[in-house]
Amino acid sequence: MTQRIASPCVGLCSTTVGDTACRGCQRSDSEIRDWFAYDDDERRRRMAELDGLRVAIAGEFLQVTSAETLEVQLVRHRVRFRENQPPLSRAVELLRVGRTRIVDLTRYGLQPCGKGLSLSADEMYESISLALLEHAQKRSQAQRLDQPI
Repeated sequence: MTQRIASPCVGLCSTTVGDTACRGCQRSDSEIRDWFAYDDDERRRRMAELDGLRVAIAGEFLQVTSAETLEVQLVRHRVRFRENQPPLSRAVELLRVGRTRIVDLTRYGLQPCGKGLSLSADEMYESISLALLEHAQKRSQAQRLDQPI
């Protein structure tokens, strides 16, 4: 029996306004278009790649001090996450949803570090989001160059 692979979509698709990479899920427009045509292995590979990108970028700004506390808060605030999603990738989703209301990240099992030390949750999310978008756009461009015309 195969397990259904969820889409990384977070409902904020910016490709509909002309972006070649989505600001919400960091997929390229072609990945969004082709997502349901991919087999399970390809979807897993791409999900892992997107999670890896989020972990790398978010790790420059914060660290997870308690994955359990983070998960409790995600459930409490009804923030969607996947069972096998890395905690730092989950933290990006929490910041996306709660960035304007979060005052104390430690209550969410998170601790600012590095580039995030002097930032509010809102500023941290904006910085992470911009870095993710920059990487997603580069990734989208690289995919376009690899595709036959």
